[in-house]
Amino acid sequence: MRHLLPLAAVLVTAACSSPASPPAAQAPPATATADSQHQGLTAPHGDHSPHKGGMVLMNGDMHYEVVFSREGRHRIWFSDPVRSELPASVATGVTMAITRDQETPEVLTLAIDDTGESWLASGRPVVGDGAYVKISYALQGEPHEVELPFVIQTPATP
Repeated sequence: MRHLLPLAAVLVTAACSSPASPPAAQAPPATATADSQHQGLTAPHGDHSPHKGGMVLMNGDMHYEVVFSREGRHRIWFSDPVRSELPASVATGVTMAITRDQETPEVLTLAIDDTGESWLASGRPVVGDGAYVKISYALQGEPHEVELPFVIQTPATP
């Protein structure tokens, strides 16, 4: 038994002194999506389906989903290239300017909601068609602006 102790000491020393192998690369977690066509996709930009019932836009690798309501309550969520949700604080200075037919634009300054997940604003109801929205914000100090028609998304019927 005595002759095994030096061998055990050598094995422990060798094991402790050998360089650790790098951790195996792991795929990013799959994001839950709103439709089965995109379920389990983990490739960047493989999923542009709305998760919140709005419309999905991009700014570089950043995705953002905008949800408008006729009642005047509007939200924006941000997500990464594989559509994993990001905290609202990734963006700053989020505003919407809603232009209705022949009216001065209504400028809304959005605020981060109580959960920290989205930007939220409440404004006047939007009646009829023909309204446009200019969304402005900054990511890492870089300004971004997009103008789009005010569209209420409706779920597809089966």
